[in-house]
Amino acid sequence: MSDHHNKAARWSTGLFDCFSDCKSCCITCWCPCVTFGRVAEIVDKGSTSCGASGALYTLITILTGFGCLYSCCYRSKMRAQLGFKGNSCTDCLVHSFCEGCALCQMYRELQNRGYNMELGWQGNVEEKNRGMGMGPIAPTVEGGMTR
Repeated sequence: MSDHHNKAARWSTGLFDCFSDCKSCCITCWCPCVTFGRVAEIVDKGSTSCGASGALYTLITILTGFGCLYSCCYRSKMRAQLGFKGNSCTDCLVHSFCEGCALCQMYRELQNRGYNMELGWQGNVEEKNRGMGMGPIAPTVEGGMTR
């Protein structure tokens, strides 16, 4: 997400601040696949879609009961991109025991960094191109092929 790593970088909200954004809390409670899919699309910078990521999360959860193992990988990826302290072990523990809260925290973090989570990656790129800045995780739009 950002090439600049701030040693003091931390989550902008706490793990248990779910009710600070009741809308995403409710979505996560009833359809965690939607929250996960939206987060994954932004973290992957559009290389995976919200629908595909959410569907895979749901499939893993239905077949194994451990969708949290998939989502904790995205927490690790997001944490590394943002320069947050931590490790994969704590990411796994957070998602194993507090999956809903962990997904909400990731969602809020991206919102607090200027992403409109409902627009997805491409929608946010288009907003940025219209001059609506997005903060430190802003996407880069590459030009066409050249010889």
